[in-house]
Amino acid sequence: MTLKRILITGASGCIGQYITEALVQETEYELFLLVRNPLKLGFITQDRPGTRILQADLREIECLGDLIKTINVAILVATAWGGRAEAFEINVTKTLRLLELLDPNVCEQVIYFSTASILNRNNQLLKEAGQLGTDYIRSKYECLQQLSKLAIAPKITTLFPTLVLGGDENKPYSHLSSGIADVVKWVDLIRWFKTDGSFHFIHARDIAQIVLYLVKHPQMQNLSVETSATVAKRLVLGNEAVSINQVVEAVCAYLGKRIYFRLPLYIWLANLFIVIFRIQMSAWDRFSLNYRHFTYKNTVNPSTFGLETNCTTITDVLEISGI
Repeated sequence: MTLKRILITGASGCIGQYITEALVQETEYELFLLVRNPLKLGFITQDRPGTRILQADLREIECLGDLIKTINVAILVATAWGGRAEAFEINVTKTLRLLELLDPNVCEQVIYFSTASILNRNNQLLKEAGQLGTDYIRSKYECLQQLSKLAIAPKITTLFPTLVLGGDENKPYSHLSSGIADVVKWVDLIRWFKTDGSFHFIHARDIAQIVLYLVKHPQMQNLSVETSATVAKRLVLGNEAVSINQVVEAVCAYLGKRIYFRLPLYIWLANLFIVIFRIQMSAWDRFSLNYRHFTYKNTVNPSTFGLETNCTTITDVLEISGI
């Protein structure tokens, strides 16, 4: 029996390492890990039969063209976070080029990672993301618009992670997890205020469970958070939405901090503080401050597929973060 050949880009990043670890531990598939620096892989894979580390930059993807044509499943996690030139070259040009190199007659499935930041509350494209977003957000916005034009398009499942948690002594921390300690540090001040806003979050280990399930059950690639066939195979990854006030309350309860009363922090007051203290904000930051509710319809997590979810509550977040 021929084993599936799976390519993972961005295997050394936070999400990429959790996905790779799950595939290493729970499958026998042939794995091809595209990384720029193998030393960043926080776990040993060399002893596992069928695992090959490809030390290369996504900019050099054409050099791997012959291999890519033999790939059965492509999991595209690699991303560039900042710098307009790099973000658009990696997140758009080279990602699209990799997708073009896949053979639609050989490749059964593509799992492409985007970001929920480019979607509105109805899971449609958020035009402000394309206009005001950071280089990372705008590049993801542009890439998504190009996917439907590719020959491999019918095989693509796009994942839109919400706020991502994750990281430990062997894996890099996500941006959100690396900032949790700072939030806790300010809780004595934050607990006296309440504000309007909400969001979803998901742990990278739970993302890995979803990816593993999709790889093992390719028929599920037709699952979508949308009802329209024209936007099928789009999944927004996240737990139930939580409000900022609920987060503060949960953190205070966890730390044993009492809340006696709370002052409403209105948007106009926040904007006044920004002016008074001359806080520098990007156009996207200012839009986010006013948009407030980054919530989506029909988010999915491991429980959607009958699996156990690793991190579902703020208490879970704090415990996993070692607070």
